[in-house]
Amino acid sequence: MSNTPKVSVVIPHYHDLKALDLCLRALAVQTYPASDFEIIVADNNSPEGEAVVAQAIVGRARLAVVTEKGAGPARNGGVKLARGDILAFTDSDCVPEPQWLAEGLAALPAYDFIGGRVTVLVDDPARLTAAEAFERVFAFDFKTYINKKGFTGAGNLFCSRAVFDEVGGFRAAVSEDVEWSFRARSMGFRLGYAPRAIVGHPARRTWDELWAKWRRVNTETYALYKERTAGKLIWIARSLALPLSALAHTPKVFASDQLLGLNQRLAAVGMLFKLRFHRLGHAFRLMAPRA
Repeated sequence: MSNTPKVSVVIPHYHDLKALDLCLRALAVQTYPASDFEIIVADNNSPEGEAVVAQAIVGRARLAVVTEKGAGPARNGGVKLARGDILAFTDSDCVPEPQWLAEGLAALPAYDFIGGRVTVLVDDPARLTAAEAFERVFAFDFKTYINKKGFTGAGNLFCSRAVFDEVGGFRAAVSEDVEWSFRARSMGFRLGYAPRAIVGHPARRTWDELWAKWRRVNTETYALYKERTAGKLIWIARSLALPLSALAHTPKVFASDQLLGLNQRLAAVGMLFKLRFHRLGHAFRLMAPRA
């Protein structure tokens, strides 16, 4: 690598060296010139310890150890070490496709920051668990996030270092990529979608894995709503609509080309309703006074 890479790839990591290895392997075969980008692994104080993480990434990435808990602070710690004029963010459990960097950088000049496409990875498309079937239809819909909801996930995000420095770092204890995107847009920065800048993310395979994800999302999203004017009232209305939204989204399951056969579609619908009702109950538990 040169001393002045054009791009810094920042990867937050916590206690998942196997997935991180797959991510780094994918970055090693990018079509973008290796001399023009660096990789920074921002380890969030993994229990394995710094020496073990450093050994796992040796020769493939630089290491930043960030003790403040959360993916947002970890990303910020990685940015502090970054030398590139462009920042490319992905997550340690993502697998970038070979053209990811090249396509993201090709799309960025038309906008101030962009999000790419995220595909859902499964071991066997013919034998999906109910959680996998749900995720194949609903997970990581970055096109909708960007074009309709106005934010991008940080698992596939590109921006210049200048834009990042002006917007400021990611926050902790909230949906940090949503909040960062809204903050950037409120400052006049333009968000775009880059469908050819693709990373893959493994589907959650079990109910426990899926519910752990959504419990965290619910908690972090509620933290953002509490900061808004009439945010709690909006949160209540939004939460009460969850069962109805399951009905509204059922046709999407049956129209999806990501599922094979009726059994997979019924499994996805069942998981859709189960998840929405659990989210409804959890939404009101979040509002309960703390002892």
